[in-house]
Amino acid sequence: MSVLVYAENAAGKFKKSTFEVVSYAKAVADQNNTNLIAISIGDVAADDLAVLGKYGAEKVLNVSNDKLKNFVNQAYASVIAEAAKAQGADVIVLSNSFSGRGLAPRVGVKLQAGVADGAVSLPDQNGEKFTVKKTAFSGKAFATVELTSANKVIALTPNSFKVVESGNTAQVEDFSVETKESDFKAMLKDIVQSTDKVSLPDAEIVVSGGRGLKGPENWGLLEELAGLLGAATACSKPVSDAGWRPHSEHVGQTGIAVSPNLYIAVGISGAIQHLAGISSSKVIVVINKDADAPFFKVADYGIVGDALEVLPKLIAAVKEYKASA
Repeated sequence: MSVLVYAENAAGKFKKSTFEVVSYAKAVADQNNTNLIAISIGDVAADDLAVLGKYGAEKVLNVSNDKLKNFVNQAYASVIAEAAKAQGADVIVLSNSFSGRGLAPRVGVKLQAGVADGAVSLPDQNGEKFTVKKTAFSGKAFATVELTSANKVIALTPNSFKVVESGNTAQVEDFSVETKESDFKAMLKDIVQSTDKVSLPDAEIVVSGGRGLKGPENWGLLEELAGLLGAATACSKPVSDAGWRPHSEHVGQTGIAVSPNLYIAVGISGAIQHLAGISSSKVIVVINKDADAPFFKVADYGIVGDALEVLPKLIAAVKEYKASA
């Protein structure tokens, strides 16, 4: 028995969410007194692969060929499943990222494994049961699921487990899998990323705006605050529907679900559809001129006031703090 963790990369580099999921997988391996093996798919430098040892991986399987250079859901799932079989891994851990949400069920089918997506804590393995706490109902609640199959797949919610360094260096070895043409029927043609911005799913701080900003011309204030805090920017659905902001920034039930350490909502009323996408945030700050806005019921901190009056004062206070730090 061993634990296999998929180390997702973006343009050949690992993000914080990867180190979180490797740390989590190491803790699962420790629960079972077994070893942790990582698998990386794509072009990642050998030195970067070895760094995964700092977070608990004893060995890293490097899968690199031209066909797998870009993410292909079905093909990547086949590779991960074959690696699990080859290494005798009965617990497979992934990040519950955009790609991870597509991979987890596919890997589960290939290994006839039970799947717990959106996990937020380590599995409870008291006695013969294997239970996992996870998000449910679009993040509005938590559920505890029992995985009774021999093989198990866990997809960890980003920002729900801290990065833990163990100070080791992993052994890197090439891993070759024969790919099937049927795995490449649906191909990802192109990926367009904003390299100068913080990725929403990985962000520890998110500053989000709604119709209370009154127009796209006022978004500079929100972007300035986000820049000072090292945060990602987001928006509500009405804002993206109106064309004020790109749909890639839409957070909510029909948009991107986020789980940052800090979520700042500016001029957003707090409709249930929006709350479904941000309910896993650790701390929520709301700025709204309507004291009866639903968002205040779930907020940890709230400011009642016009966003266009509050934001400049908040920006000035952050600048003053950073200058004195």
